[in-house]
Amino acid sequence: MRILVSDSIADEGLNILREEKSVEVVVNTKLKPDELKEVIKDFDALIVRSSTKVTKDIIESASNLKVIGRAGTGLDNVDVDAATKKGIIVMNTPGGNTISTAEHTFSMILALSRKIPQAYVSVRKGEWDRKSFIGTELLGKVLGIIGLGRIGSEIAKRAIAFGMKIVAFDPYLSEEMAKELEVKLVDFKELLKISDYITVHAPLTSETKYIIGEEEFKLMKDGVRIINCARGGIINEGALCDALKSGKAAGAALDVFEKEPPGETPLLKLENIIATPHLGASTEEAQVSVAVDIVKQVLDALLGRGIRNAVNVPCIEAELLKHIQPLINLAEKIGLLIAQLAEGRVHEVKIRYAGDITLHDTKPVTIALVKGLLSRVLVENVNYVNAASLAKDRGINITESRSTDTEDFVNLIAAEVVTDKSRCSIYGTLFTKKDPRIVKINEFYVDLIPSGNLLVISNIDKPGIVGYIGNLMGSHNINIAGMTFGRVAPGGEAITVLNVDSTVPKEVLGEIKKGKNIKDAKLIQL
Repeated sequence: MRILVSDSIADEGLNILREEKSVEVVVNTKLKPDELKEVIKDFDALIVRSSTKVTKDIIESASNLKVIGRAGTGLDNVDVDAATKKGIIVMNTPGGNTISTAEHTFSMILALSRKIPQAYVSVRKGEWDRKSFIGTELLGKVLGIIGLGRIGSEIAKRAIAFGMKIVAFDPYLSEEMAKELEVKLVDFKELLKISDYITVHAPLTSETKYIIGEEEFKLMKDGVRIINCARGGIINEGALCDALKSGKAAGAALDVFEKEPPGETPLLKLENIIATPHLGASTEEAQVSVAVDIVKQVLDALLGRGIRNAVNVPCIEAELLKHIQPLINLAEKIGLLIAQLAEGRVHEVKIRYAGDITLHDTKPVTIALVKGLLSRVLVENVNYVNAASLAKDRGINITESRSTDTEDFVNLIAAEVVTDKSRCSIYGTLFTKKDPRIVKINEFYVDLIPSGNLLVISNIDKPGIVGYIGNLMGSHNINIAGMTFGRVAPGGEAITVLNVDSTVPKEVLGEIKKGKNIKDAKLIQL
C-alpha cells in the first residue's frame, strides 16, 4: 500500500506512518494540480489538509485510490461526490479542532473588546495613547451564538465564566440541552435584537450564506460587535463594512473571509476591525491531534481494521452494504430534503420502514437519514459515525418502526420531523431497485428525483402557475430539468417541484413568491 501526504502535517502523524511496515509513505507538499493528477494513480491513499484541492479531475485520474484523509474538519477542498461515485472513502477528523477554534474565537472577543491589536500597533510606533483605546467589559453583556454545536458550546462555557449572558439560535438543539449549558434559546431575529456580541458557528450553505446582511444589521443594537471564525460568506462583507463605517457595529473580528486570502478589501482599511488568517485550528495541540487521528484512520481503513469518521461510507459489512447502499443514499437525500423544508426547532424524528427493506438491518439507513438531516445546519462535519450521537446531544428523539403498509411500493422509507412549530413528512422509494424517488411530501403525492437544485413551491391549484414559473425561469436563463405536481383536490392546496440545472438567486425566489396563487417558494439543494 502506498500513501501520499501532499500537505504538511505534524511529525507525530508522519512517524506513525513510517513505523507501519506494510505501507510506503511519500511526502510531497509542493505538487501542483497537474502534477498531483499525474502521480495520484500510483497511490492507495491521499492525506491532505486544506491546501491541496482534490478536484473531480484528480479523483478521476486516481485509478488505485481507496481513501482520502483530511487532517481537519472542513472538506471544502475535496469533491466528496466525485470520490463517492468512484468508491473512494473520504474521512476527516471532526473533533480535533474544537478547543482550538473555541479558544481562538474567545481570544478574538477579548481582543475586540479591549482593542488590543490597535493598541499594540500604537505602542510599537512609540506612542502612549491611552484615551484612544478605551475598551468595554464582557461582564453582563449578551453574547448571541448562532449554532450551538461543539464549538459553540465551548464558547458558551468560557463566556459564562466571564459573566456574560448567553443566548443562542440553533434549530437542532432542545430546550433541555440548552438549559444544561445555561443558554437561552431564542429565534434568529430575537438574537439579533438583544445581543451585544454575535458570533457565528454554522456551516456555509445556501441557507446560511449572507445570513447576516443589510436587513439583519438594521435589527441589531447600535454598537454591536460581530465575530466570525466559522466560514467566510456567512456574513455579507459589504453590509458589515457599511455597518462598521456608520457605527451601527462598534467592531468586528474575522478569522475567515469570502475570498482567502482576502486581497484588497475595504474591510481591512477600517480601524474598528481585527483579523487573522484563518487560524482557528492553528494550535500545536490541534495540529498534532488531527495528524495522529487521520493517520490512524487511514491506516485502519487500508489495512482492513475498520472505518472511522467516513463522511461518505457507513461502517457496515460489505455484503450488507451491497444490498442496502441505494436505500442508504435515498435516506440521506430524504434527510437533506426534510431539513430544508421543516420549519422550527426539531424535537423528534419518526422513521417508518415498509416492504423488502424490513428484511435487513435498518440501523445504517436510519443513521444515513439523520446524517442528511443534521448536515445542513451543524458546523461540525456530520458522518455515519457521529450522526446518532450529535442528534442525542441536541435532545432530538429518533424512533424507528416497521409496517406492513407499503402503499404499493416494494420499499418505502417514511420520515416525519416534529418541530416546535409544525410537522413535515417525506416518503421515498426506489425505482428499478436503485433509482431514488421522493413519492410524497406532506399530504401531496409527487414523483421527484432527489438530486441537485430543487425549487419547491406551495401554491393554490389554479391555471397559469406553470406558465408563470416557466416564463420567469426562462427570463433568468434557469433551465428546468424536470417538474412534478401534487394536490389533494382540484382547486385546493398544491405543490409544484422543479429540478433546475442551476441555483435560483434570492431575487428570483422573491419574484416567484409575488405570483398570483403562489404562497411560498424555497430553493432546496441535495
